[in-house]
Amino acid sequence: MDATPAPMPLEGRFDGAEHLFVCRVYFEDTDLSGVVYHANYLRYMERARSAMLRAAGIDQRAAHEAGEGVYVVRDIALRYHAPARLDDTLSVVSRLIQVRAASVVIHQRVMRDTVQLTDATVEAAFVAPSGRPRRQSPAWTAIFERLIWQGE
Repeated sequence: MDATPAPMPLEGRFDGAEHLFVCRVYFEDTDLSGVVYHANYLRYMERARSAMLRAAGIDQRAAHEAGEGVYVVRDIALRYHAPARLDDTLSVVSRLIQVRAASVVIHQRVMRDTVQLTDATVEAAFVAPSGRPRRQSPAWTAIFERLIWQGE
């Protein structure tokens, strides 16, 4: 009997402090030449960040529905290195690099096999329904502190 690896869960998985999220490039993601349209890398990274939080045990939906707040992208620095193309399988690798009272900083890179296609440093701020910054819950801060990337 073949030892086929288990499929990656929808929320991705943690490998140590790194979160791995897999996605495929579809026709709708590309421009006329079959290359991924630049803005779609942001979509892949957003999905991976949301999946990372869910996999870590952070329920953004419950926080929103309870009126506590939501995460918003406050700042992003993005660099493109190589293009992704139609039908490529991509991995988004996310690392938490800093925790602040009302925000987290996450480094993400989009990979095709061992080739880095793009990377970004994203600051996600937790904001109250009014839009003003709000401290993250102590339970969430504790989760984030356990996940901070310590390097190799």
